[in-house]
Amino acid sequence: MSLLFSEAKLGSLPLQNHLVMSPLTRSRAIGNIPNDLMVEYYRQRASAGLIITEGTSPSPNGLGYARIPGIFSDEQVAGWKKVTDAVHAGGARIFVQLMHTGRIGHPLNLPAGARVLAPSAVAAAGQMFTDAEGMKPHPTPVAMTEADLAATKAEFVTAATNAVKAGFDGIELHAANGYLLEQFIRPNSNTRTDQYGGTIENRARFVLEVVEATIAAIGKDKVGIRLSPFGVFNDMPSYPEMESDYAYLAEKLNASGLAYIHLVDHSAQGAPVVPDSIKATFRNTFKRTLILSGGYDAARAEKDLADGKGDLVAFGKAFLANPDLVARWKKGAPLNAFDASTFYTPGPKGYTDYPTMAA
Repeated sequence: MSLLFSEAKLGSLPLQNHLVMSPLTRSRAIGNIPNDLMVEYYRQRASAGLIITEGTSPSPNGLGYARIPGIFSDEQVAGWKKVTDAVHAGGARIFVQLMHTGRIGHPLNLPAGARVLAPSAVAAAGQMFTDAEGMKPHPTPVAMTEADLAATKAEFVTAATNAVKAGFDGIELHAANGYLLEQFIRPNSNTRTDQYGGTIENRARFVLEVVEATIAAIGKDKVGIRLSPFGVFNDMPSYPEMESDYAYLAEKLNASGLAYIHLVDHSAQGAPVVPDSIKATFRNTFKRTLILSGGYDAARAEKDLADGKGDLVAFGKAFLANPDLVARWKKGAPLNAFDASTFYTPGPKGYTDYPTMAA
């Protein structure tokens, strides 16, 4: 029997297969609140073993993109509860990805009173879409004070406890793709001279404090983390100490006992190739579940699982365009092509209207 479709475990949590639906920003949360359209989208894809939601902000300050959801208000928790109920009814488990966008944001996308915060006052290169005025340059963020650090850490903890209230099986801390937690790790976006800047021990400090605080709040079996070593998205250039820095993170995260590390390789989309050596470092250092992602099809996933390179494999665009992906791959059926023009547009088109095989 295929490993990919066989039952799996995430710590003590049983999964119906080894397929993970990757976190995919879809920008359908009008007013930053999960809605019935989102319930249907996730319900359609509940044949996965594990679903990791789109990036969901723990704070008004982290809502950098247009129409992304949060999990800091009662209304947001109630909206997500409908999603988790639908997904559990379909047999899947679901973790919410906590994504604070940090400097990757714009005031036009934030609610009143929110601020674009980052480790340091260093603007990211490039532009950001806003519903109000279209494309705008990334602003220079406000460098976080010690009070901001404490408040933001508390927001992650509140979001984690809200996730449990909303029925999630756990949370994924988004420390990848150039968002706030990775902004602390990387030396180009973190130029601080206090205990949170300089050496990797200092640059990793805030991330590890958030890991520790969320584990203390909801338990280590309910906390995972996403990392993107060698990722360059959102103005995160490579630097010479990259491999040793992420090896340090692997050791510290293993010591924390969290449930999983979700390792991202964006080379299929043109980013630098993640060396096999760093993947092997995580495999050998981290003793709990390792999720692999990045350009996988069923055959490559099957091989990497059989070779012991990872424990679960995540798929993004294939799940986006094929709500019945698991059934299609089991039958060897052709896949729907994805429509990139509807990735981030409001409404059902390109979201809940991809046909199943039965249709």
